[in-house]
Amino acid sequence: MVSSEYERRIAGRFALFDQDGNGYIDRADFDAAAKALLAEFGTAARSDKGQALYAGAEAFWQGMAGIADRDGDQRISRDEFVGGAVKRLHDSPERFAEIARPFLHAALAVADADGDGRATVEDAARVLKALGVPEDIARASAAALDADADGKVGEAETVPAFARYFTVPE
Repeated sequence: MVSSEYERRIAGRFALFDQDGNGYIDRADFDAAAKALLAEFGTAARSDKGQALYAGAEAFWQGMAGIADRDGDQRISRDEFVGGAVKRLHDSPERFAEIARPFLHAALAVADADGDGRATVEDAARVLKALGVPEDIARASAAALDADADGKVGEAETVPAFARYFTVPE
């Protein structure tokens, strides 16, 4: 049984997806997230990295809509988000990870200045901040991803952590 405290935590995470604050998550929110990331890193939308980020955002939106848009109106209400996350993803954070992976992969590529497939902790914090995470939390979260303390984070650390944040109550 999923606790109401867990549902409250998941509902609180809704705002990270609702980029425009209109009370719904929709395709425009995912486009806005991609646009914010590209602006933060000075990456052109028509570049390979920009196109990959928009494609990842679209894939993420489609996955989220498939899980949570119960009424098929092409937008996810807070209740649908909580219901989708709690009822469909709580027991399978890996499924959420796979939905998010294309976007996270592309976001890391935008933040990856040296092309090694990983972003610096500072740039990972910039990604989070561009997505609406408060700066202090963004910095602490990015640092926590760097388990081997080498100053970099990659997809192997980021994707599971992202999934846990949205699907695990702790």
